[in-house]
Amino acid sequence: MTERLDLFTLRVVIAVAESGSISAGSDRLQLAVAAASARISAMEAALGIRIFERSSRGVELTSAGRMLVQRGRELLADADQLATDLRDWSLGLAGHVRMLANASALLQALPQRLEQFTRSHPRIRVDVEERMSPEIPGALLEGRADVGVVDVITPSQGLAYFPFFHDQLALVVPAGHALANAPEARLAQLLQENFIVLAGTNAVSNRLFNAAASLGETLKVRMQMRSFDAASRMVAAGLGVAVLPPDAIAPQLAHLGLHAVPLVEDWAQRTHYLALRTGNEAPAAARTLVEALRTP
Repeated sequence: MTERLDLFTLRVVIAVAESGSISAGSDRLQLAVAAASARISAMEAALGIRIFERSSRGVELTSAGRMLVQRGRELLADADQLATDLRDWSLGLAGHVRMLANASALLQALPQRLEQFTRSHPRIRVDVEERMSPEIPGALLEGRADVGVVDVITPSQGLAYFPFFHDQLALVVPAGHALANAPEARLAQLLQENFIVLAGTNAVSNRLFNAAASLGETLKVRMQMRSFDAASRMVAAGLGVAVLPPDAIAPQLAHLGLHAVPLVEDWAQRTHYLALRTGNEAPAAARTLVEALRTP
């Protein structure tokens, strides 16, 4: 019998109840009177109840009819909300996005732009997790994330990349270092330095090691740290130098007496990209997020 509780017939019943007659209710829904009456009669027969008492003065709800109208209003409100939610989901106006981002993005461009996005798109939930750039493309392709922020493009069928923001790596040295007040630096000047690098497979260290290899040299790595902050503190203690993005360590530069010397080499110029699966493989909400973040 529940199959006969179709939404449109519920709308007919409610319209008739609120209007006081089948004629007025059918007019509200732009439905023929005979069609409206037939729907009500069919529902009454299917449920084994009388919804209305009919008279020459119109119709009046029975006790069962009053319960049906009350619960029917709730059901129709839920159904309308579901339709709205599904429409917004398909249009990318609502949903859930899983984002993986490198440390530089989390410390530089992403917080402010993500805050603006969440204010303008309150029905899209964005969960963010820090990952190293080389790990992110695989997670996207495997469906473990929807959007990524990386500082190097890994060509792969099924992924699209969009420029997000730019930064420049710098040589970070303690106060008193010979290059502390230099206007710029090149890696060839630094080959005798003890380096403090970021541990693991990360894009910053990869760039640094590849640049040294292009010079036919191997860097003297003294320490490996897992965060920009830890590397900065080791440099401040005079234990070595580091190559880091200065915008990401602004607090450390301000409070630890460090100096950031621009590296004037192509490998030190970085473009960070937003990455997501191509075509319909990416959720609509993820495409909405990427489009919004691409706009400064």
